[in-house]
Parts: sequence; C-alpha cells; structure tokens
Amino acid sequence: MPVAIITGASKGLGRALAEALAVRGWDLVLDARTPEVLRETAAGLQTYGTRVTAVPGDVTDAGHRSELVAAAWRLGGVDLLVSNASALGAEPLVRLDLLPLEGLRRALEVNVVAALGLAQEALPLLRASGTGAVITVSSDAAAEAYETWGGYGASKAALDHLAAVLGEEEPGLRVWAVDPGDMATDLYAAAVPDDDDPRPTPASVVPAFLRLLDERPASGRYGAPSLLEGGR
Repeated sequence: MPVAIITGASKGLGRALAEALAVRGWDLVLDARTPEVLRETAAGLQTYGTRVTAVPGDVTDAGHRSELVAAAWRLGGVDLLVSNASALGAEPLVRLDLLPLEGLRRALEVNVVAALGLAQEALPLLRASGTGAVITVSSDAAAEAYETWGGYGASKAALDHLAAVLGEEEPGLRVWAVDPGDMATDLYAAAVPDDDDPRPTPASVVPAFLRLLDERPASGRYGAPSLLEGGR
C-alpha cells in the first residue's frame, strides 16, 4: 500500500485529506502538536482498515521530523509528503507595523524551514518510491497583497518558491504547491475571528488534491478551485 506523511493532520484540511486517502487504502503517518486530538483522529481513520501511525510533535523539531520519516519507513516508505502544518505569525492577524518579529520568525520556521527540513529527510524514500510526490499547502495570500496577511503571506510565498525549485531539482518527483482557497478552519478563525461569512469545508476541496494524485500533472502551483472545475 502507498504511504503518506501528512503534517497538521489532527483536524481541518489535513484530517480531511487523511480520511480521503484512508478510504483509498493508503497507510498514513500523521503529525500534529496536540497528542489527544491526533490520537482520536488516528483511531477514527483506522476504522477504514488502513495502518495509521500518530506521531505528535512540532515540525520545527528536527528529531520529530526524523521520527515521522522513520515511522513511514516502517510502513514501507514514503510515496506522498504533505506539508500542511502552518503558523500565522499573529492571532488574530495584524498589520505589518504591529507584527511581532518573533511571530514572523515562527511562521517562517513552521511554514518554510520545517517543510524543507522534512522534505530533505524524506527525499531518499520519495525517490525510491517511483511515484513520489510532495504537496505543499499554499495560500492566495502568497500571491496577492491582503492587509494584515503580510507575514503569513510572505512565508507561503517563500514556500511556493522552494516547492518550485524542488520540482526543478527533482524531475523524478511531482512537487505541487496547492492553494486550497478559503476554508472554514480553526486557522482561518484564529486569523480573522470577526469574519462570520460562510466558507467551504476542508472536505469540499479534497477532490482537487486527489485529482493531482490521480492525473499526476507537471510539478507546479495549482489552485484547488480551478482543479475542481477541471482546469489548473
């Protein structure tokens, strides 16, 4: 069975994608910082008959990243790495003149440095897979200028560029940066707590990710809404 590592997988998009892959028979290694919630998620996914390993921890910890890859190796390797764990930099979001520099450092560390570190750790197994793929979860804030989204957007823009270069350097892999669009997640609620407008559920955008896995288009940046509509 194929094996996926998904970070930030206890809830939201990470959990929804994990469930979709479990339905397809994938074995999973899941990461999140809250052990109790992560273990509940893993237990629920095991009802699909797949092997699920929950590894609680912080992706900025190099030892934790090694644990994730070691857990995947014990399941048979790494066929898919999804870097979904994200930090905002400030909760709620603030203008750049008020953004704590420590918050920006945290966003860069989680969203960029840790994502690259985990990819580096997993690359030997991804290359050996034959169908290895990396998905980095992006944001429209990486490409558009929205007030208060500067720190988070800058970190996601940096992640997009790393993904693009990794795709060039690893032609045997697929490396997709995916902008899922607005979703009803705890992350968005923390970012903009006063925004009560209805938003799509994470599960509603998962078919876009599955389309990438099914069709394996060229490495690059993709928008989930376009993928759901049949385009790029």
